[in-house]
Amino acid sequence: MTTSDKTSTFSIASIYAFRMLGLFIILPIFSLYADKIIDATPTLIGIALGIYGLTQALLQIVFGIMSDHYGRKPIIIFGLILFILGSIVCALSTTIYGIIIGRALQGAGAIGSTLTALVADVTKEENRMKAMSV
Repeated sequence: MTTSDKTSTFSIASIYAFRMLGLFIILPIFSLYADKIIDATPTLIGIALGIYGLTQALLQIVFGIMSDHYGRKPIIIFGLILFILGSIVCALSTTIYGIIIGRALQGAGAIGSTLTALVADVTKEENRMKAMSV
């Protein structure tokens, strides 16, 4: 891989990795904290954990289409802003409903497909498989 391909690949992979870290870091803490949250029931706790995946699944294709129309980087920035807003909502929430809303916002920043498309855009075809592996 060329230096340009490596730089682009590792920059995009870092964005993806930090986003995944921010997403999954809640899991070990949430299991200990969940019973202390106001209005929490087992069902609402499950919804709080699962709503992220649902909103992300629903919006992946939408973000992919939007990135084709508006460009990759603006959509990635928009998705990261949504993720940050969702994280702030979760951090400031005192009820399970606030956490559900925050997790839904985090999932709404569905930039996985856009990051993958950006990797394909910025790497040479012969290096694309290596870049996608990273």
